Amino acid sequence: MIHLLWLLVGLVLLTVGGEALVRGALAAARRMSVSPLLAGLVIVGFGTSAPELVVSLQAALSGSPAIAVGNVIGSNIANILLILGVSAVIMPLVTHIKSLRRDGLTMLFATLLFMGLASFGGLGRLEGILMLGLLAAYLVWAYRTEREDTSSPEAQLHKAEADEIEMLPMSIPMTLLATIGGLAMLIVGANRFLLGAVGLGQELGVPEAIIGLTVVAVGTSLPELAVSIVAAIRKHADVAVGNIIGSCIFNILCILGISSTITPLPLEGRLLEIDQFVMLAVTVVLLLFLFFGLRLSRLKGALLLAGYVAYIAAMFGLQS
Repeated sequence: MIHLLWLLVGLVLLTVGGEALVRGALAAARRMSVSPLLAGLVIVGFGTSAPELVVSLQAALSGSPAIAVGNVIGSNIANILLILGVSAVIMPLVTHIKSLRRDGLTMLFATLLFMGLASFGGLGRLEGILMLGLLAAYLVWAYRTEREDTSSPEAQLHKAEADEIEMLPMSIPMTLLATIGGLAMLIVGANRFLLGAVGLGQELGVPEAIIGLTVVAVGTSLPELAVSIVAAIRKHADVAVGNIIGSCIFNILCILGISSTITPLPLEGRLLEIDQFVMLAVTVVLLLFLFFGLRLSRLKGALLLAGYVAYIAAMFGLQS
């Protein structure tokens, strides 16, 4: 029971802390006259991935690299199959390919890059620095091209992502409280969440890789789930899908980049043999939907959800 309690406490702290951090950072950005374009591109993209970052970092530093890597792989799979599936079932997502083409292809490139780098046994400091450098280059390139044409579909999408976050703190003290308090809750929440997840996995005899792919991945993806569901209800399909694509890019290039720069992340077992290929497959499926269908209907959303259920069932079936 104590492991389940820590898991729930950590989950609440991660969710509330992530929300507070994003709102505080956006409020600070507006006070400093940071453009909505940059705020949507960087703050929202990075902020919704903050729980994954803190949990993966703590897992890597505490000697659980399988959870750190499994969290990222599992989060990307859950982002596409679970979150977009739920969003499309709630409201069919009609997207505009021009606003998603560049980021969608970047997501695919980041996935292939990770698989290529990790195929040599895992990620080390050199690979981490390379991934962070490519993330920085992507952000600079995206911002410059969108700033030159503020009416472009990509620019409008990232502005809309920033506008989707409401109820920002108004005063300076509340902005500081939200930002610093959110970060503190993320750190404490990640510690408790990992303590509960690892302890529960040990009690049930579940390997750390599976814990990272399932419980940890879904738990840290709740901010993306909230943003995408709200966007879907408001019929802002591009924001719902763009939020997921941006999160997947940050998960790979930022989270794995930072984590592997600090401590080596070996990739072995089912993560190397199965799950990274599942992540690639669902990435390709999403791009096929976007590039050729341009519409995630309720049926396609149900198929995505069914795919996630089948993946989880197969995972535990093989384990047993």
